[in-house]
Amino acid sequence: MAKKSLELLTETMFYVLMAFLKTEMCGTDVAAFIQEKTKDRIQIGPGTLYTILGKFQTEGLLEETQIQGRKRTYRITDRGRRIYAEEVQRLRQCLMDAEEENNSATEREGLL
Repeated sequence: MAKKSLELLTETMFYVLMAFLKTEMCGTDVAAFIQEKTKDRIQIGPGTLYTILGKFQTEGLLEETQIQGRKRTYRITDRGRRIYAEEVQRLRQCLMDAEEENNSATEREGLL
């Protein structure tokens, strides 16, 4: 079965979408948001960032709102918000599954 486009977001893609939840941004604003939000854990280079922005625009997750010279400003679309919310739910489920397994492992260790 073929994987649907954007079925799962990479960590970087997730943070790019997160950057747009409150306001429109240009690429340098997105990079700064991600660096600040992750406390320098993720530093996105321009090649990766603009590849993601282009893909998100093509897939209808972002739309361009303004062009000033080389600076392009984007905003998240309803589809982008839906994809982001679905990814948040998927990650929550992953954490719940992990916690359940950790609790089971702890209980089994207590019986040994």
